[in-house]
Amino acid sequence: MRRNFRSVIVGLTNIRWGSTAMYVLYDYLDSGNGYKPRLLLALLGLPYRRIELDIDKAETRTPEFLAKNPNGRIPVLELPDGSLLPESNAILYYLAEGTPYWPDDRIARAQVLQWMFFEQYSHEPHVAVARYILRHLPANHPRHAELPMRRERGGEALAVMEGHLATRDFFVAGRPTIADLALYAYTHVAAEGGFDLAPFPAIRAWLGRIAALPGYIPITRG
Repeated sequence: MRRNFRSVIVGLTNIRWGSTAMYVLYDYLDSGNGYKPRLLLALLGLPYRRIELDIDKAETRTPEFLAKNPNGRIPVLELPDGSLLPESNAILYYLAEGTPYWPDDRIARAQVLQWMFFEQYSHEPHVAVARYILRHLPANHPRHAELPMRRERGGEALAVMEGHLATRDFFVAGRPTIADLALYAYTHVAAEGGFDLAPFPAIRAWLGRIAALPGYIPITRG
């Protein structure tokens, strides 16, 4: 009998990490970049400990944290052996290897990376930044002047996603991969940056499919 997607993941997880492995995720609950590994950890059923660092209070700029990540950014994943891995998409790749979230097919793996690069270069700098400005900066802050440009370019990125999803359920290989998780993180809260998703029905349907995955957690949950 064919096992479902969730049971395959759990089986692979138990083989790779065992029941005693524990990760530590340095995170900020409002961050979409922090949410990416948090979501994958939940989908894979992996135990971890989360340490909250408030970026608005410069808690990622302390000497203690800069010793972990000289770039002074979250997320950072501390591995069971003490190794430290920063950058959200690098963490996604590390956690996904050997699971259905990382395809076996060579071209599919390259396509996953294609969309993860797109997320960091064309999507996150506009969709995420517009959200940050509105949620974290006062109304009279000079960075509010960026919003028209951020929304225009973020809208262009969303249009690219809409066109791709118009004929498929997920971004690569016909099933969820870390390409989906990378793009989901800030797309599903794009309205908080002033983006209207009503003109993007394929994106909205895709968001629903990701939210229906077994083990899914919302961005507000640690």
